[in-house]
Amino acid sequence: MAQVTVQIDGKAYRMACEEGQEGHLEELAAGFDRYVGHLKSQFGEIGDLRLTVMAGIMVMDELNDVTRRLEKLEKEAESLRKGREGVMGEVSRNEEAIAQALGELTSQIQGMAAKLNGKPSAN
Repeated sequence: MAQVTVQIDGKAYRMACEEGQEGHLEELAAGFDRYVGHLKSQFGEIGDLRLTVMAGIMVMDELNDVTRRLEKLEKEAESLRKGREGVMGEVSRNEEAIAQALGELTSQIQGMAAKLNGKPSAN
């Protein structure tokens, strides 16, 4: 396990993380420190624990919003996938109908051509 020292509200906290995750942990801590700093600038010195709890609630609120948006986007994507499947099925059916009509038309044209040439039709 790797060790990282992060700064939150001017205080150092030594934390463990998996090897290679040190930079990520430092980024997360810096983001949380911004929340704490924002609250501190709004409310002043209201106590470390209270600031930390308020910052944690703000982070959870933001996470909740992002989760709801993600769920909405996933539902929209699924709806689009289903719509695409329906459209592709319709396209396939239309292509089959066109191919069948062209086949019938080809047979009719060949029959007419044979009659015009005085040959019996193959049909």
